[in-house]
Amino acid sequence: MGDTTRHSRAYDAEIITDPDERARQEALNGLKQFDAVIKMVETFVDPQRQGFKFRPSHLLYLHREALLGISQYAGNWRPSEIAIGGSRHKPPGAFEVPERVEELCDYVNEKWNEKSATHLAAYVMWRLNWIHPFTDGNGRTSRAASYMILCIKMGYVIPGKRTIPDQIAQDKTPYYKALESADIAWEQGRLDLTPMKDLLSSMLAKQLWEIHAQWQSGEE
Repeated sequence: MGDTTRHSRAYDAEIITDPDERARQEALNGLKQFDAVIKMVETFVDPQRQGFKFRPSHLLYLHREALLGISQYAGNWRPSEIAIGGSRHKPPGAFEVPERVEELCDYVNEKWNEKSATHLAAYVMWRLNWIHPFTDGNGRTSRAASYMILCIKMGYVIPGKRTIPDQIAQDKTPYYKALESADIAWEQGRLDLTPMKDLLSSMLAKQLWEIHAQWQSGEE
């Protein structure tokens, strides 16, 4: 990668222009988005429900929570082309976004009983970034959706304070490298999520180990 960060470049109808105020709103929205993930997991793992189907509306809802009050496109697909700074990948045109998202959801639903939790979570993490369906908040929404899928597939809200999204936020370099690796494989006609699966697996282990250590020490 030629840059240490990946960031989207697209015209966005921003509501907040002050950087400090935007940062505060983004932090608040981040908490709301994570709360939405937990509520969705609790809803979909309810044994009284008739199975789970991943739908584009779930992604739009999570994105709206992340960008509400920040962008006029909160909860909407991007209306124009977009570029990802620091990445060689060129996302599909705006007119392709709805179909590509449908394909993403179809893959998850069709492979639900066949693939592991880490495979499905890695696929959502990578593919949503590959599509880059929003003007902003693609990374946040992909990480939230991936974690939601991971939890639902495992059947419960995964315990631990330092969640996988938190760990990625603290050091995004391995996450960017895993995305780039999957992008390159796809260019070569292969679906290879190995680096992303390995990253998520190690972070999941760390999240669970830390909560185990807290239980062992008698901490809350």
